[in-house]
Amino acid sequence: MAIAGGRAGQQGDGKRNRRDGQGGRVGQGGRAGTGASGQGGLWVLVATILGSSLSFIDGTVVNVALPTLQRDLGATGADAQWVIEAYSLFLAALILVGGSLGDRLGRRLVYAIGIAIFAASSVLCGLAPNIALLIAGRAVQGVGGALLVPGSLAIISAYFAGSERGKAIGTWSGFTTVTSALGPLLGGWLVQNASWRWVFFINIPLAALTLVILFWRVPESRDAQAQGHIDYLGAALATLGLGGVVYGLIAAGVAGFGQPVVLVTLGGGIIALALFLLAEARERVPMMPLDLFRSRTFSGANLLTLLLYGALGGALYFLPFNLQQVQGYSPLQAGAALLPFTIVVFALSRWTGGLVQRVGARIPLVVGPLLVAAGFALYILPGVGGSYWTTFFPAVLVMSAGMALVIAPLTTTVMGAVAQEHSGVASGINNAVSRASGLLFIAVLGIVVAATFNNALDGHVASLHLAPAARHVLDAQRVRLAGTPPPPGLDAATRDAVKRSVAASYVSGFRVAMAVGVALALISALTALFTIEGKGKDATADAGATDPADPAHPVHAHGSASRRLTTGQA
Repeated sequence: MAIAGGRAGQQGDGKRNRRDGQGGRVGQGGRAGTGASGQGGLWVLVATILGSSLSFIDGTVVNVALPTLQRDLGATGADAQWVIEAYSLFLAALILVGGSLGDRLGRRLVYAIGIAIFAASSVLCGLAPNIALLIAGRAVQGVGGALLVPGSLAIISAYFAGSERGKAIGTWSGFTTVTSALGPLLGGWLVQNASWRWVFFINIPLAALTLVILFWRVPESRDAQAQGHIDYLGAALATLGLGGVVYGLIAAGVAGFGQPVVLVTLGGGIIALALFLLAEARERVPMMPLDLFRSRTFSGANLLTLLLYGALGGALYFLPFNLQQVQGYSPLQAGAALLPFTIVVFALSRWTGGLVQRVGARIPLVVGPLLVAAGFALYILPGVGGSYWTTFFPAVLVMSAGMALVIAPLTTTVMGAVAQEHSGVASGINNAVSRASGLLFIAVLGIVVAATFNNALDGHVASLHLAPAARHVLDAQRVRLAGTPPPPGLDAATRDAVKRSVAASYVSGFRVAMAVGVALALISALTALFTIEGKGKDATADAGATDPADPAHPVHAHGSASRRLTTGQA
């Protein structure tokens, strides 16, 4: 389950959200402020929906395909993590720069370049003969995604004006939510009936069609008032910092923290992140203005995002492996297992979008994480076997209700905690935080799950009294975690016993990951309780944010935030 999409289109340099007296936006070029609609507007929506779907569908289908491609390519558990992490790393580190490039160079141009890079790297992923080339292809996809993801809503916001903009964003949100919901089903069907490689090849015709429409029917737009250079230094330091920390954590899960490569990469990553903060403090036009964090509400909302989305992206990364390799679900069944999540979040999103106006942001941002914690607790209960409806469905249902309470109030809070001219960059920062959180917590929980799995497997296998040669083979294969095969040459009874031991050991690791998710969700609820303003002092009113009930308010783009949850990539 990945966590895709996001408040992408609300990012940039902050000036994008400055409005003129007619409801248009200043200095955007193209058709901004004209109230564009009709056939031209239809093509703009088609191009942005199709292009966004590349990223959203890819995020959902890849997670469903992970257990199968791990088996086919002989990948370890750490290798499988990198299939997700390589993409998330470059997407999280470069997404703010991608938004700024679109403002300066042209939103259609940068959007098209992102689509082209994404499509070309999809070919590389689909043809990859080994896990190393697949990971490399995913890294390039992340670069394409960083250019693609911010562009869709930015193009819509530049083309449409006033109430038409709100309707267009709502249409985009609805259609892209549907495509994201269908992504796991499509991915499961392709893996089950064709090959996991087709989850990448499916991007090619979508990309080609989008590019044709884009250059045929969509006008170019840019921010004529964008000033200053692109913060390339900040982007480079963020990439090196996040990459070093993630590499060190994943390597530590395999070799331990005492290895030189782990110490060097972790230390280098931490130093690079410290330099990133220093550079952002001194940069005249930073990609992440640190002054915004002087707001307690803004800081608290981003800490909540880090913890809650980190729990979702980190803990639920392991769910497809449990469903397919332990519970015996087919890829299609595993894809369908999380469909109720999308349905519930989407069905409740309009109602929860008005909660801030009625009760303030604090209550839903406390109650929502508490329900998510309850959902994680329900994930701890299933063992091996049992009906989906009595094992995993209750957890999916409760967690989706909790996230439905969180998503709209969280974005409203983030964008209302700062002055309106900074709301765009504030939302972009929160989007980047949500993606970086999943990136980091997948690596952290990978250590926890691997350690728990190995300890549990040692205990189970000790009672089987395997021959030394068979035990040696098993120990060499255990890096595959739930995909660990029994050693060859065993009798049927012992072979079945080893399979049960591997399954039970993975469930032990999965339960610990869910317990960590419970803790993170509870801490995020406490964070909201002590940092988010209540109804009487709601920050959105102080900052002059637009009314959440207004169709032009970014809360109506929240279908994209729910997609981050239904795809496991925060």
